[in-house]
Formats: sequence, C-alpha cells, structure tokens
Amino acid sequence: MKFIFARTAWHPTALLMVLTLWLGTVGNFPFWMAIWKLPETQGLRALTTMGSLWLILVGLVCWFLCLWVWPRWLKPAAVVMLMTVASSSYFMLTYGVVIDPSMLANVAQTDVREVRDLLTWPMLAALTLGVVLPGVWLWRQPVQAVNAKPLILRQLGVALLAFVVAMGVFWVTFQDIASLTRNHKQLRYMINPFNSIYAVTRFFVGQASLASQPLQVIGQDAQLAEPVQPVLVPVSVPAIDRAPLMVVVLGETARAANFGLGGYARDTTPQLRKLQAQGDLTYFSDVKSCGTSTQASVPCMFSHLGKSDFEGNNQRFESVLDVLQRAGLAVLWLDNQSGCKGVCERVPNVSTTALKVPEFCKDGECLDEVMLHELPKQLAALDPAKRAKGTVVVMHQMGSHGPAYYKRSPAELKQFKPECSSNALQNCPPEQIVNAYDNSILYTDHFLAKTVQWLQAQARPTSLLYVSDHGESLGEKGLYLHGMPYSFAPKEQIHVPMLVWLSRPMLKLRGWNMSCLQAQSAKELTHDNLFHSVLGLSQVKTSLAKPELDLFSACAAGR
Repeated sequence: MKFIFARTAWHPTALLMVLTLWLGTVGNFPFWMAIWKLPETQGLRALTTMGSLWLILVGLVCWFLCLWVWPRWLKPAAVVMLMTVASSSYFMLTYGVVIDPSMLANVAQTDVREVRDLLTWPMLAALTLGVVLPGVWLWRQPVQAVNAKPLILRQLGVALLAFVVAMGVFWVTFQDIASLTRNHKQLRYMINPFNSIYAVTRFFVGQASLASQPLQVIGQDAQLAEPVQPVLVPVSVPAIDRAPLMVVVLGETARAANFGLGGYARDTTPQLRKLQAQGDLTYFSDVKSCGTSTQASVPCMFSHLGKSDFEGNNQRFESVLDVLQRAGLAVLWLDNQSGCKGVCERVPNVSTTALKVPEFCKDGECLDEVMLHELPKQLAALDPAKRAKGTVVVMHQMGSHGPAYYKRSPAELKQFKPECSSNALQNCPPEQIVNAYDNSILYTDHFLAKTVQWLQAQARPTSLLYVSDHGESLGEKGLYLHGMPYSFAPKEQIHVPMLVWLSRPMLKLRGWNMSCLQAQSAKELTHDNLFHSVLGLSQVKTSLAKPELDLFSACAAGR
C-alpha cells in the first residue's frame, strides 16, 4: 500500500510568523546572552524584564515584517534577513562588538586581506546553522496563493496588533527597560535585525549626503615660513636633497596600554627607548583617538575641524595634506593598509599592499618595511620644485591590525611565545593573544627605528611623527578588536601612543630644542593636535593654525 504525504501549503502571514519567532529568539541570541549576564537581570524581576523584552522585540519584528515583507519576495527577503542576523550575531558573540553605522562603515571600507583574516571555521559553522539550514527549510515550504485584498487586510491587521502589544508592554515596563538601556547603551546596538537596518540606513544616507556636497577648500592663505637658521648642508648636495623631509607614520591598531615607552611591563619598544635615552625622541603618554576605527579616526585626525565639529558634519573639506601641498611642499602618501579614507585623494599616493618584494611580502600581504623599501623611488617621482621646498610623507601601517596579529611580525621578531597563530581569537588562551599582539608592537618599534635610521642617513633636516589611529581590545570584559561606539568604548580602544623624533639638523633649522617637547610629554592630548602640529612641524603659516593645539608652538615661543 502506498501512502502519499502532501505538505500543507503555508498561509504567507503564518510563514512570516515563523520567521518572526526565529529572528526574535535564535536570531537575537547575543542580545539575550548580554541581558542574562547583567546584574540587574537576576531573580524573579529579571524573568519579568526578559519576558517583557521578548514580547516587545517579537512584536516589533512582526510589525516590521508584516509591513515590508509580502509573498512575492518573502523567501528572498527571509534569506537576506537570516544572513544579516547570523553574521552580526557571530561577530557580536565572537568579538564582543556591536552593530552601528561606524561598524558598517568599517565593513564597507575593508579589503580582501581583512576579509580573509576574519574567515574562520567557526564562522562557517555559524552561517551554516543560522542561514543554510533554516534558509533551505523555509525556501522549500509551499505557500498558498492568496487574493491581494484579504492578504493586505490580514497582514496589516497583524502588524497593528503586534505594534499595539509591543507598545503596551513597553508602557507597562517602561521604568525597568529605560533604566536598563540607559545604563547599558550597548544593548540598543545588539537588537537584530534593527541594528543592521539602522546602521545600513544611516551609513548610506550619510554617504549619499556627503557625496552630494561640494569639496570645501581650506587654507587658501597657506605659505611657508622662512627658516630660522640656514640649512647646514654642503652646497654640492642638490636643493631637492637639502630641503626638510618630514615623515608622519600613521599607526594602525596600536594601543598605548601595550607600548613599552608608556610604562607597559614588557619592553615592546626597545629600539625607540634607545632613541629616547639619546634625547632625540619624545613620547606622549596621554593621547586619545578621534574614533575607535580607521574609518572614523583617519579623516577626523587629518581634518581642521577637530573631533567635536567633525562628528555629525555633512560637509566635505580638504585635509591638512591639501594645505601642505598648497603651501608649496611635496606631499606623498604610502599605504600598506586598506586606503586613506579619502584623505590622500588629491596628493600623490601609492599602495604597497600588492607589491611583490620577497624580503617583505608573502601570502598576499606585505610587512610595513615594504613602504621604507619603496620610499626612495616614490620620492624621486615627486615634483622637484616642490621637493626643493620640503617634503611631507605619510606612511600608513598595517601595524597591529587584527584578528590575525601573528601575521604582523616576522619570525625573527617573535619574542613573546607561544603566540596565537589563529585568526579565531576565541580559540586561543588570552596570554597567547597578548603575545601575538605584543610581537606586532615589537615590529612597529623595529619599523619606526629603521625609518629613523634611514632619516639619519639623509643629508638634510629630518623628523618623524608617529601616532596610532585607534586602540584595540584583547579580551578585556569580553571585547575583542575595535570599533565600539565612542561614547562607551573602553579606554583600550581610545588611548593611543604618539611620539616625535627630530634630527639635530632639523632642530637647528627650526631653532628648537627637545626640552620644549619633553615638557609636554604628560599633557592631555588628542588627535585634534595632529592637524596643527603637522602645520607647525612643516612651518606652514595659515589662519587655520591654532597654536594652542600645536605641539611645536612652545618650541617656537621659546626660541
């Protein structure tokens, strides 16, 4: 005897309810885990609070889906929702991050190397469980053909009922929930899928608004000041090789907490410490970043606006590099990272990420020393007339970019062992993660010292200014990597290292001495100081300059 089992076709709204329950429960697992761990959510009252939150969340998800997801695109939309929720849940659980517009900007600006570093077997497993299995099941379900009018009435009715229930529960439990979200702001960025929808909307609306704005020219009055002392270089040396050369190294993901010069228990900066002992280097111990990601920090730190005015600004302005170039200096940007985030668009810029220099490059990426290897060639290609007045070079490091910290240092500099040799940080003991990270800082120390050594060999006044774009979390409070919203980001992601090295010819040329810088070494500084300090170091005069933010203005005043 044959038995034929025919699957009953789902009413579209009923299948939508299944998707709603999945998104509100399994899809929000990181959110529920975070709620469960809070001290406020303990005991009977905690169960009441979590039950209320569940009703509110499921109600709002149901309301949203009933308004926007209709039978014709129900299954494709469901798969997109599953992918969005599963991927964001994976990163929130694995690295302790939250999903906000700045995090989405990081995703949009990432490159192939960074994506490769994030691909792990646990991520594949999470996507399989969160996307493939429920997605295949949902896709295979038959759906009833329903007339448009009753479908619209039913779906809109369910949406209204869900919204009323959600708002009613919210009203009754307002005091508890408002207190919870006020004391733990990160929770609002953990609610799937609304966190991703909000981030995508804010990001693309902001990008479109910014792209529609004309570029604002700044520093039109910029000009070079006359040197205090003549350049004491033999006349036989060509003019383009006698003018000052200033190097700005833009560090990547270096946090001050692990920088040896800042008092870290490990000496992760032995070569820089030697330069400091010689009296040629000053380390600034209290510097805060403009943001917690490259995308947020880099445009801000090279801007004249400062953090407070830069955030929320919807106008496009030139950067300090444009001002330097307008004053007559040669400007060059070398990038061993994922780009300059628009800062270097109008000056000569070169990416070193795809170079094939055997000494420094393997497996599709290059160590930062490749920039130093490429520097002489790129300097020679700059406008000779501008080089004769002076040159400013920015080198953007790969630095300590995670999660594959072990890739950021060569074997001969891996002093701290054993190190985490995986990009799945959750699979490594905490001390091995720190070892791999500290080795990357040790390599930054090596790279900066090699750059200083190269600058010392030049027959001209030279200088180096180093500052990291943001810090990094290495597991403190369950957080990894960076990119937390600035308002509640941990200090490890905000406190960054900064230092200045000046050659003796540069000090002579400017009429400075190192004591004026050393007196400011413990001063509270921020990325706001960079724009004005670069102007001061390069001796570019403009009405934009703010002496109170220029590290070198004290040197000029005390000449």
